[in-house]
Amino acid sequence: MKASEIRKLSTADINAKIAELKEELFNLRFQSAVGQLENTARIGHVKKTIARMKTVISERAE
Repeated sequence: MKASEIRKLSTADINAKIAELKEELFNLRFQSAVGQLENTARIGHVKKTIARMKTVISERAE
């Protein structure tokens, strides 16, 4: 998800998406530990998306 798409969302929607992505990240890390993860690049993608969303929220707080 691009930053421009994130900025169009409300803060409540962004917080909900962050919660979903954190759950997905937990599941990806669990799969990685067990050895069932096929797409290892997905972990980095999810982490960067969470960071983008948190950045947009902090921009709004200023």
